[in-house]
Amino acid sequence: MSPFASPPSPPSERGAWLLACTIGLLGLAALIAVLIGAVGSASAPVAPPPVLVSAATPVASAAASAGAGNVAGASGHAAIVTRPSLAQQRLDARDFVGATQTHISREWMEGFYPIYATAQSTFGVNWLLLASIHRQESAFSTAPGIYHGLNFASCCGGPMQFNVTNGGAGIGRAGIPSTWDLVSDSYVYGRRPAHYDHMTATHPSIYDDFDAIMAAAHLLSADGAEYALNSSAWDAAYDYYGHDATGVTYADQVLARAIGWSQHGFCINCGIEPAMVEAVQAAYGAPVLAALEAEAKPKAVVARRSAGSRPVR
Repeated sequence: MSPFASPPSPPSERGAWLLACTIGLLGLAALIAVLIGAVGSASAPVAPPPVLVSAATPVASAAASAGAGNVAGASGHAAIVTRPSLAQQRLDARDFVGATQTHISREWMEGFYPIYATAQSTFGVNWLLLASIHRQESAFSTAPGIYHGLNFASCCGGPMQFNVTNGGAGIGRAGIPSTWDLVSDSYVYGRRPAHYDHMTATHPSIYDDFDAIMAAAHLLSADGAEYALNSSAWDAAYDYYGHDATGVTYADQVLARAIGWSQHGFCINCGIEPAMVEAVQAAYGAPVLAALEAEAKPKAVVARRSAGSRPVR
């Protein structure tokens, strides 16, 4: 080799750099895809459970009018009945007239859909009836004060407004469980979702959405509700509130809303169709209301006679 020959050139590193850059870009793209996929899956809309039945609009019949003598409803079963105080009845009667002004977001409702589905499959109760009660009781858990303390009547609490005071204490009531006591362990029969808002540290709790909704489904089932949105569903809603005139209004509205959803699809912020409320009231509510009024008349007469017989001071 000549001493004046040029030294050999080092091999080009351009190809290696290109290869390294290509691999790096591919890795970065994969990472971005994973992150986008993760974010996308977290924000993907959650669909409500499927509607199992499309209920027909109820029609008043002679059979319904004939059942007016049965104040407890048409089913005749031994119902578990909540007994609201007079104060609660008066305020509820006023509140039931108008719809809540609270706007419920889609994201908020998505946390309840798995709970509704579990409650429906566990206890065989139409989730639309359950959701309608949830809407009636607490505007889908958005009403103020439902996650602590009790309501204005100091009897009920939580998203499904369970009565925790109508048993146990009181004259002649020792050992009688409250409505909540009867169904508080219902959560054990279904699988709890991994995540949802307001999950409490201890169970059962009237403030835990899963515990409360499962208990409500169990109570409705015990009172005769099934998948059908019919007279049995009305009776169960009536039992859920209590056997009084306000309870009739409550059951009329709850069932009318559920039937409307079954016909037109679940609508978070839609109001109740007045015509549907009238149809439900004529078919199921009116006979029971007539029976309540007929039962109250003799008591009123006796009260007036007793008051008139008192000696004048």
